[in-house]
Amino acid sequence: MSTLDRRIVALLRQVIAWLVDRDFVAVEARSRGVRLSADLIRQAVDEYGRTLVTPPDEAFWDIDAIPVANSDERVWSVRFDLWTQEEGRSDLSLECTVIIDRDSLHLEIDNIHVP
Repeated sequence: MSTLDRRIVALLRQVIAWLVDRDFVAVEARSRGVRLSADLIRQAVDEYGRTLVTPPDEAFWDIDAIPVANSDERVWSVRFDLWTQEEGRSDLSLECTVIIDRDSLHLEIDNIHVP
């Protein structure tokens, strides 16, 4: 696993931990509120109507991360299936954009929805 892969996995683990803890303000702060506010994130999770749980470690081996073509920066489009207490791997997914700028990662939450 490359350094980039480890950094994206670490970022996703943190965001998912906040989602599981229902700390939507922390998710909004990490993503600088770009695209989705804490209220919109809360609404998406609540409308799904199930309890988010931390995925097993193996789930992080199968992250759908695709480099965005023709971007000036190193940009990745990431999709990750969320897990619930009721279902295990659920239909609800986190979609985000990760922007690599020198030594830091920037996050934008694009959507939390059932595709």
